[in-house]
Amino acid sequence: MDQDLFRQTYREVNEVFCAFEKSVLTNECSCHLAERFCIAEREGVHCRERRSQTRCLRWLELLREQARFALRTEDERRLLPHGKAIRLQVGGMRGLLRLLADAGSDTAATATADVDATLASAERRYRTLENLPYSEVMRDVAAYQVRRRSRRRR
Repeated sequence: MDQDLFRQTYREVNEVFCAFEKSVLTNECSCHLAERFCIAEREGVHCRERRSQTRCLRWLELLREQARFALRTEDERRLLPHGKAIRLQVGGMRGLLRLLADAGSDTAATATADVDATLASAERRYRTLENLPYSEVMRDVAAYQVRRRSRRRR
């Protein structure tokens, strides 16, 4: 399939895209509102609720502003490469889970999380996503390492 045709079809089919698509497709995060679909043997993720998509996009925007140093990025508008996007999504969710966990349990921070439920909990606890202590969350963004592809044996 032509790449431009694929992108056009993807946008038409997926109006409410999942902001955490990369981490959902790699099984690093999960969400009860995420719905997988296929186009020409490629997989995508759709969000079933526009309001939740808006919250996720806002969270990633705030996270990216705070993570410029950790990700070594200067340009705000450029799309992040896959590895840095995963690092932001997964590391950010792990940091947020650690922040919300009682008694600082490490087990909650490494498990795949329901993104929508976690962000809703954070909003309840801190009133808005802007009020979160991002310096705490940044530790996990900086520490997260993207899995390396395994080499195929011949």
